[in-house]
Amino acid sequence: MAEAEMTLYQLADAEIRSCIEVYLQLMRATKGLSDVKPEHLQEERARIILLAGLAIQQFQYTPEQAVEEWKRRQAVPFDLEAAITFGVYRNIRQSGVRFLDNVEKMTKGFIEFEPDFIRKNPYLLPILQHLAGMFSKSALKKKVGSVSDTAISKPASKRLSELLKERVDPKSVNKGEILQRLESTLEGIVRDLVGRVLLESIVASALQDQAVPFKREDEYEALPGVVYDFRADFVMPDLDKPMAFIEVRKSSARHASLYAKDKMFSAINWKGKNPQLLAVLVIDGEWTGETLRVMANVFDYVVPIGRVPELVETIKAYLAGDKTKLKWLIHFKITAAKPPKA
Repeated sequence: MAEAEMTLYQLADAEIRSCIEVYLQLMRATKGLSDVKPEHLQEERARIILLAGLAIQQFQYTPEQAVEEWKRRQAVPFDLEAAITFGVYRNIRQSGVRFLDNVEKMTKGFIEFEPDFIRKNPYLLPILQHLAGMFSKSALKKKVGSVSDTAISKPASKRLSELLKERVDPKSVNKGEILQRLESTLEGIVRDLVGRVLLESIVASALQDQAVPFKREDEYEALPGVVYDFRADFVMPDLDKPMAFIEVRKSSARHASLYAKDKMFSAINWKGKNPQLLAVLVIDGEWTGETLRVMANVFDYVVPIGRVPELVETIKAYLAGDKTKLKWLIHFKITAAKPPKA
């Protein structure tokens, strides 16, 4: 698929993976941002990641100037999500502008919304959706049926064409307003990628750096539990003899309690079936102190994303036979109240 035809999600996915790789290289070279030098910041993307993580959004700095800013702000907590996503947002916002220009050109100034044009260019769906005043996927689905930015059927293309012809007044189209509406779509894309790609990539990289064998969620069938068999984000060393699992979760203060209950039940379910299973939770975002304290009574380790390298050393020691790393044994089983008669 040519770059011009990639969807906003695909463009953002590629960008976030590139940013993650640069971030990981920067972390290795600077010993976790503890010793930053100009030679570490020769690449512009590395400078942007460092500065954005320190809440600086002016990027016309030389490597030497960026190091000086880092020295000035060493007490400022490094915001991983901001560091990675700033470049992603910049990239896909530029793509959004290009997509809107494409629609304007292909429709002769927002006049001709032919079904064939819509069907052959599904990547433009987010722009067409906002032009039609459909601010959610569910609202759009009610009007035209199931569509996506990778495929639009002929019947759906025809219905969307009719909707656009009915709703779009070419004289009233304000491109600035369309791009502003598109922000909600971009935020949803980046939020999904942060949860799905960013944090797990950092954990996987740390495990690989220390040669700890593991399987990711999509690489094995299920981790056996008392109530149900389900997949953890990471299991180590493998499913034949699981000794540890890692769950990765970003939260906000508003959802912390809900996420905590979900993760704790998963840990109880798995540890109840596998008594010697080391339970690890890697977190990011806003968690309340109370939810963290409660989860620490179930998980053997509850660790922030920034401390993953040290965590991996602990897991490696446990896999090598250091049983002192295991804190909790969970005895959990379900039996019938009255066994069936013979």
